[in-house]
Amino acid sequence: MSGSLKDIKVKVEGQQEQSISLYEKSRKLYPRDVRGIFAKWRLLFLFGTQLFYLGMPWVTWHGRQALLFDLVNRKFYLFGLTIWPQDFVYLSALLMVCAFGLFLWTTIAGRLWCGYACPQTVYTEVMLWIERLIEGNHVQRMKLDKQSMNGRKFAIKSVKHGLMILFSLWTGFTLVGYYTPIRDLVAAAPTFDYGPWETFWIFFYAGFTYLFAAHMREQVCKYMCPYARFQSVMFDRDTLIISYDEARGEPRGARKKGIDPATVDLGSCINCGICVQVCPVGIDIRDGLQYECIGCAACIDGCDEVMDKMGYPRGLISYTTENVQEGKFSREQIPHRILRPRVIMYSVVLLAVLATAGTAFYLRLPFKVDIIRDRASLVRETDDGWLENSYSIRIMNVTDQPQHFTVKVDGLPDLRLQTDEKEITVRPGDNRLVGLRVQAEPEVATKGSHEIHFTVTQVEDPSLKTREKSSFIGE
Repeated sequence: MSGSLKDIKVKVEGQQEQSISLYEKSRKLYPRDVRGIFAKWRLLFLFGTQLFYLGMPWVTWHGRQALLFDLVNRKFYLFGLTIWPQDFVYLSALLMVCAFGLFLWTTIAGRLWCGYACPQTVYTEVMLWIERLIEGNHVQRMKLDKQSMNGRKFAIKSVKHGLMILFSLWTGFTLVGYYTPIRDLVAAAPTFDYGPWETFWIFFYAGFTYLFAAHMREQVCKYMCPYARFQSVMFDRDTLIISYDEARGEPRGARKKGIDPATVDLGSCINCGICVQVCPVGIDIRDGLQYECIGCAACIDGCDEVMDKMGYPRGLISYTTENVQEGKFSREQIPHRILRPRVIMYSVVLLAVLATAGTAFYLRLPFKVDIIRDRASLVRETDDGWLENSYSIRIMNVTDQPQHFTVKVDGLPDLRLQTDEKEITVRPGDNRLVGLRVQAEPEVATKGSHEIHFTVTQVEDPSLKTREKSSFIGE
């Protein structure tokens, strides 16, 4: 045996040496347009996801962008909420909810996320729309690609890729609009007065959108996406999958319209190949469940259309489960098989994370407080002989309304709090750093560190208060 990593040569006794390729040759797919109920659902999800992604940066809330991740000032604005770095525990909870939600949904209904809402699927569908608009149906596109380059072909390809690049740039521009106010980006567009990071991310995201959706397409799903590799771990025999009814469909064979398959010793499948022609990843669902299948159900719509024309019942290809295929349960029992140990486990974990995060978020105060003791000057003596420590208090207003606060201190007898502001005002979504001085009698504040507490109370609602620990240094 010899050869390179790409090709190996195998010599079998009594035969000539043969070369075997280790890599599948890439071929361009020309998915055929299909209509049906699942195509309408895909269209609905496509418009819904893109309406949210492309439109949300333009929504305003009380005079500012409703959804804005201000990394420079370390503040995330979510409508009326302001999320600070201290709140990133909620981001961890959100990621856990998304992960377990995906696991739960995959266990129940397979790869519906991939087929209907995944950005790669959505953007590929948009690029295919542009391709169909400019180049025509799948047959016309194949004929065009087989032609040698000429003026007409160059013009068609230029227009198509020009529109694809414009759409990709739009997606990149929108992404940056979640981090820099999108109206500021628009105002700076005529002179392209963008910062280096804004420029980088616009072209980075646009470039990969164009590369993945316009060129690589199904190759991303088949060879790059990790979800395609580990999703089978979450499948069981009651998970909904797209499947071909082999018992009904075989043996395959062509016949005239309206002929009863039983009279010609054939199954319902007329071997038209429509299910393969409409598949965006180019697989034959009749070969059984394959990891490349993204669950888009285009093959179901295509096959149902053929069955209607032949006068046969629909459902030769359908959403079903392995247990139904094997006759252990009927299709009507599928909903009753949803509650099973794996589904219950994922549901319990998901609900526990949701309940914990939701309760913590509900009970969170509308402000946050940080106490910082001045370490440059540990202790000083005042004119009247008391000992004094200096502190800075930072109050963060996490609402879209102004708030007013008072501060008190305790922990040692007769502590005195000195500040230039008896009532601290913090603007909506802003923070204030205010200097404080705490004084104690020398007889009480002996040498060493003494624990004290600051209590910050909201003036509008005195029940909203927080108590922060600090220390007082005596001598």
